[in-house]
Amino acid sequence: MTSSAHELAIDVRDLEHGYPDGSSALDGLSLQVRPGERVALLGPNGAGKTTLALHLNGILLAQHGSVTIDGLPVVEPNLAEVRRRLQLVFAKADDQLFMPTVRDDVAFGPANHGMRGADLDAAVDGALAAAGAAALAKRAPHHLSTGEKRRAALATVLAMNPGTLVLDEPTAGLDPAGRNELVALLKTLPQTLVVITHDIPFALQLCHRSVIIDEGRSWADAPTADLLADRATLGRHRLALPFGFDPNVLAQATSIDRSR
Repeated sequence: MTSSAHELAIDVRDLEHGYPDGSSALDGLSLQVRPGERVALLGPNGAGKTTLALHLNGILLAQHGSVTIDGLPVVEPNLAEVRRRLQLVFAKADDQLFMPTVRDDVAFGPANHGMRGADLDAAVDGALAAAGAAALAKRAPHHLSTGEKRRAALATVLAMNPGTLVLDEPTAGLDPAGRNELVALLKTLPQTLVVITHDIPFALQLCHRSVIIDEGRSWADAPTADLLADRATLGRHRLALPFGFDPNVLAQATSIDRSR
């Protein structure tokens, strides 16, 4: 991509991250995402995808290279604003749901940032509606199904009115109907979306663009349908299409919006 930094929702340059045991999780990875894009991050287990996500809102800070969100460097003094602009939805919804009711969970973030009264109520109501979770507001999170927890967790981050969402394995544990409902829901959101997933049909249905990450680096970056048609590249990075899956047929059937 050739967009300048001020035009990018996410701009990662030459990012490196190593662990105390000497292993490398990220090895000079670069990634640029424009506002409004929906981008899937594909790759085998241990490729560095979740480590990258943790750098995007400063849970981890760059050891080498740089990360900027909407042109704002992800460094200690900027973390509060970075985390308002970019929100993570973790692979395990229970990691984001800890209050007595779903409404309490959704209110927690904006209230922690000083929002009160009618403004807080409006933010919570809007987030619940956007996530299709209004009917869950009075429910206890631990009594929800997997799909309901996903919606509740999504509402907690939407309440912060971020410009970008990063979702880690959002279809894990969902049945086919729940998965399709999630695709339809995410397509209605105006936010920039970065989706870490092993669910190849989900990536194709939701994201025009996909990036293969492996061994801490970006190896391929292309329209999702084109990338999934390249079986040699998929094979080199331990990615496999589901049995009987034809990405070209599904791309036509789902009418992917190629403007995003």
